[in-house]
Amino acid sequence: MCLGALVDAGADISEIAKYLEKIPIKNYILESRKVLRNGISATKVDVIISKSAIKSIKPENRKWKDIEKIIKASSLSDEIKQKGSHIFKRLFEAEAKVHGKPLDKVHLHEIGGVDCIVDIFGTLIGLDMLGVKKVYASPINLGSGKVKTEHGLLPVPAPATIELLRDFPVYSSGISLELTTPTGAAIITGLGAIFSALPEMKIEKIGYGAGSSDILNMPNALRIFLGEQVEGKKEARNNDPVTVIETNIDDMSPQLYEDVMEKLFNSGALDVFLQNIIMKKGRPAIKLTVIAGEEDIDKIADILFQETTTIGLRFYKAQRKTLNREIVRLKTKYGMVRIKLSRLKDIVVNISPEYDDLKAISKKTKLPLKKVLNDILVEAKINRLHIV
Repeated sequence: MCLGALVDAGADISEIAKYLEKIPIKNYILESRKVLRNGISATKVDVIISKSAIKSIKPENRKWKDIEKIIKASSLSDEIKQKGSHIFKRLFEAEAKVHGKPLDKVHLHEIGGVDCIVDIFGTLIGLDMLGVKKVYASPINLGSGKVKTEHGLLPVPAPATIELLRDFPVYSSGISLELTTPTGAAIITGLGAIFSALPEMKIEKIGYGAGSSDILNMPNALRIFLGEQVEGKKEARNNDPVTVIETNIDDMSPQLYEDVMEKLFNSGALDVFLQNIIMKKGRPAIKLTVIAGEEDIDKIADILFQETTTIGLRFYKAQRKTLNREIVRLKTKYGMVRIKLSRLKDIVVNISPEYDDLKAISKKTKLPLKKVLNDILVEAKINRLHIV
């Protein structure tokens, strides 16, 4: 499906096949055709292996050292070799852990043949042909039910699949089908994909890679967007128009503010904050300030009137300049941690680990929160998150 989506988005399958000839494997044909998946046109790519080759394949011969030898013997670029080797090694390591065997003793089953080599290296070649520099991904739909393997029936996701996706965002839509295979899991995580919302970009091409089965009420296809970072993303945003809404409150229980703030943020508020003030006759009070887009003024006002004791609001237009922000997931010794990166032009100027993640780690490890924070910041720098 990865390869099909890239071909659908414009990668030339004949050129991919030509590059794959640089790998010393034989007896297969790469085929591509258009199909419909629940009404969506998609590209289905198949690796057709000859019957004679199937009979000669012995799973016990496809160990890590054998795959590594094939990769080294190829005449592909060093970069693609390195990426392919990394992805394959992750596959073997996952299988080794699942089966409780040393890396050099485990062999792959369904994912260990020529088709797997073509899938992985074909995807890497396609990404290179299309000039892809960075990969983003949504949470991964695993499916559910059971899958038939050489070890008998296993639960979906298969053990190797979930091992590969440890610490990555996943979900199941309840469909009784294996929607993510070990190969797919190894590719997306092995590419160093950033799991986040769709980044700000100019979409140039869209590709749909078809799965083998038709699924009721859902297209069984992998969709990819190819594009470039929008020009405005490279600079701090200048003079964004906003509306500042304020109210002074002196007769409301402090316990209510947390709920009010949460509802304001959920309704589109860009920022909400409280200030202690002194009103007439020396009465202590709270000034509640909301920063919002003009389109959200009415919603914000309704919440403030319904959820607080205020009887009046004031608001005025303002402008703001902000750094571009991005949430990335960093794999640390404590597990996955969300990191907010703030950029000025192409340089990361601020790194801010997500407080809720740090708090959860501190609670789990019994370590002081400030130590967890310092350790995460050190790992962020080691992983060069401070440089684009």
